[in-house]
Amino acid sequence: MNLDQILLLMAPTGGKEGGSLPTSMMFFGAIILVMYFFMIRPQTKKAKEQKRFISAIQKGDRIVTLGGLHGKIIEMKEDTLIIESEGTRMKIERSAVSLENTKSKYPKTESTN
Repeated sequence: MNLDQILLLMAPTGGKEGGSLPTSMMFFGAIILVMYFFMIRPQTKKAKEQKRFISAIQKGDRIVTLGGLHGKIIEMKEDTLIIESEGTRMKIERSAVSLENTKSKYPKTESTN
């Protein structure tokens, strides 16, 4: 068998080769819908929750940063926090606070002013 014969054997035998336009559009729409509900929507929900958490933290709360530093907030400024851990003070950005790690380590944040 040569290449021409193999290609002829693999050719479709009758019927339409592709689906109709409405069917293709419905399939494409279904893919977009699945992507929205399984990827985009949860991600935006998580981002909103993180933003709410960062704006709600107060002086005296115990937090965990994205880098894994544990500490207690002793001073707050607009975009930065001063945290203290075992006698060491560190200045961190508000955006460096991890929602998941803080909730897992300190389920109920204590608020002492």
